[in-house]
Amino acid sequence: MLQRTRVMTTRTADASASGTFSLGHDLPVHRLGFGAMRITGDGVWGPPKDRAEAIAVLRAAVEHGVNLIDTAESYGPHVSEELIAEALHPYPQGLVIATKGGFDRSGPGKWEANARPERLREELEGSLRRLRVDRIDLWQLHRIDSKVPEDEQFGAMREFQREGKVRHVGLSEVNVEQIERARKFGLDVVSVQNRYNLADREWEDVVDYCEREHIGFIPWYPLNTGKLAKPGDALAEIAKAHDATPAQIALAWLLRRAKAMLPIPGTSRVKHLEENMVAASIELSDEEFARISS
Repeated sequence: MLQRTRVMTTRTADASASGTFSLGHDLPVHRLGFGAMRITGDGVWGPPKDRAEAIAVLRAAVEHGVNLIDTAESYGPHVSEELIAEALHPYPQGLVIATKGGFDRSGPGKWEANARPERLREELEGSLRRLRVDRIDLWQLHRIDSKVPEDEQFGAMREFQREGKVRHVGLSEVNVEQIERARKFGLDVVSVQNRYNLADREWEDVVDYCEREHIGFIPWYPLNTGKLAKPGDALAEIAKAHDATPAQIALAWLLRRAKAMLPIPGTSRVKHLEENMVAASIELSDEEFARISS
């Protein structure tokens, strides 16, 4: 039987409580970050309905210890990067802004992979301008484009680094074999961003690989709990025992799952951001972790 966990009467909404991971062994970030996709309009298209709140969310994230913000050229497109610069530039020391390229957008909810080198170049140059930086700390490829030879995509990323416009590179929605091919090509892959959460664990082998290889694993859609949060189920019971929400426990589970795990829950509301940050201070027992995992 599950033993009732002692309820924490006071918690701080501080991302620093999640611990630190060093991307590429030289870029330390707090493990609980912020995903800046939801600060755009519906369908990740156009400006947010409440621009002032979007700006407030970004500033609150930094105030609550977040020093890893994940965005993309395609979010808006351009809108997310522009808001980040408006809210936070000049950036506080130690803030890492990761962005991505490799998608074309034709409308709300529409995404098409395009990793032709010239398109990736166009996106990178635009991101540099919008974020008001000379170098992107972490630039990630949205998808390995099946229509473009892998060597051309990897070669473009390596060239960005040689030019000093990108510090570190990462991949998204990739399997272990694809990561290894990129590394054999000569890319030092420091992050992998795959869909992963309590209800969707398709990429377990990639999580384990990243943990072994000291590659940051950035789970997107981290708050999905599916049917696991139904009243009477394990997640709901454990959340009640911790005086927490199922979403907070889901984030705490991710942080416990692997030391290389870097969840980036996104939101367009300050209140929701603060709730997410509380997860950094929730410690699951071995029994609780095992019960949720099973």
